[in-house]
Amino acid sequence: MGRAFEYRKARKLKRWGNMARTFTKIGKEISIAVKAGGPDPDANPRLRVLMQNAKVANMPKENVERAIKKASSKDAGDYKEVVYEGYGPFGIAIVVETATDNTTRTVANVRSYFNKAGGSLGTTGSLSFLFDHKCVFHIKPKEGVSVEDLELEMIDYGVDEVEADEEEIVLYGEFSENNNIQHHLEEAGYEIVSAEFERIPNDVKDVTPEQRASIEKLIERFEEDEDVQNVFHNMKEEEDEE
Repeated sequence: MGRAFEYRKARKLKRWGNMARTFTKIGKEISIAVKAGGPDPDANPRLRVLMQNAKVANMPKENVERAIKKASSKDAGDYKEVVYEGYGPFGIAIVVETATDNTTRTVANVRSYFNKAGGSLGTTGSLSFLFDHKCVFHIKPKEGVSVEDLELEMIDYGVDEVEADEEEIVLYGEFSENNNIQHHLEEAGYEIVSAEFERIPNDVKDVTPEQRASIEKLIERFEEDEDVQNVFHNMKEEEDEE
């Protein structure tokens, strides 16, 4: 299996473990998508995928409809996507993706979490070279199309890695190619189960169990913050050590 696949596999349960937090995360993403492209999923590709993500996460349909309706109203909060980068304890690089209606509050919280853990908040773009920003699509296999054939088909649309994951196929592509990949999958009749964005480290660092506990405590602080959508790091995952 490829590096991207192994990294995603190790994080999967951690990212989707808390149902309430997952619903809040998807709700904010829906709000941003509606503000950017409108409430009609037929005319809004990003919203279509998010609605599918909500289904995979077992988010009730009424919650999704309520999020779309709320985002369409004049009184809806104006969420902005802001990325913060910094170093945690022991030189571990951490990228924090947020969706917030109050950037002053959010940056203060993020800086505080870093400082209290012995880390530091860096400048925007300071750690981008350490991570590959990828779009990730989970699709159902298509009858008569092998994984090898699918990979050859999708290369021209920006996919650079394809992996079979149980009953699904996982496609990885550059972040900038997200719309091209989604458009072709839909045009070609592939069923998109879900889609997401990942920041996959180019290199990982070994840590001791004690160091891991300290770093994971910081990551938990980030994930408990309602404004934080995703946290990425370059600490070597425990599953890789088996």
